Amino acid sequence: MRLKAGAGALSILIGFAFLLDVNSETAVQGSGEATESIAAGDSSVFQGPIADARIDVLKRSRQLILYSGNKVVKQYRIGLGFNPEGPKVRQGDGRTPEGSYYVCSKNPKSQFFLSLGLSYPNDLDASRGLKDGLITRSQCQQITDAIRRGGVPPWNTRLGGEIFIHGSGSSADWTWGCVALENQDIQELFNTVPKGTLVTIKP
Repeated sequence: MRLKAGAGALSILIGFAFLLDVNSETAVQGSGEATESIAAGDSSVFQGPIADARIDVLKRSRQLILYSGNKVVKQYRIGLGFNPEGPKVRQGDGRTPEGSYYVCSKNPKSQFFLSLGLSYPNDLDASRGLKDGLITRSQCQQITDAIRRGGVPPWNTRLGGEIFIHGSGSSADWTWGCVALENQDIQELFNTVPKGTLVTIKP
C-alpha cells in the first residue's frame, strides 16, 4: 500500500511539474517584444494593401519595420548606402537620408527587382540645401511644391535623389543611398504598401 501511495504521489508531482513547464513556456512566448509578424503563417496578408501602413527604417540596427496602425506586421533586414553614417547631404555622398518621407512612386520593372521611390529631398532637405548653397531658390520652391502635392520631388539637383527601397540583397551596405532588401521581402512590401505611405528613416 505504501508503494502504491508513493507511486501515486510521484505521478501527481510529475503532472504538476509538466503543467508548470507548459505555462512557463507560454508566458515566455507571450511576453516577448512585438518582433513576430502578425502575419506569421498567413501569407494572404501580403497579397494586397494593408490598412494604415507605415514604415520605420532603423539605420543603426539595419532594420525595416512594417506597421499596420500601431501593430508590427513584419521586420526586415536591410542594407544601406556605402557611407551609411549620418543623413544624406548631397548627390553622390553614399548616405541614406534621415527624416520623414513618403512612398512617391512604385516601379515594377526596377533594375533591382522592384522598388518604392521615396520623397527625398523633402522640404527640410530643400531648406538646408538652399542655406548651404547647394540649390537655388527656384529649385527649393519646386521641391516644396512637389511635397505639398504629395508628388515626386525633383531628383536632379545637387541634393541628389532617386532614393528607393528596392531588392537585390541586404547582406551589406552597397547602395548609393537606397534601402536594400532581399527580393522576397521587397515583393511583400510592394504588394502591401501603397503610394503615400509614410516612411520614417531614423539614425
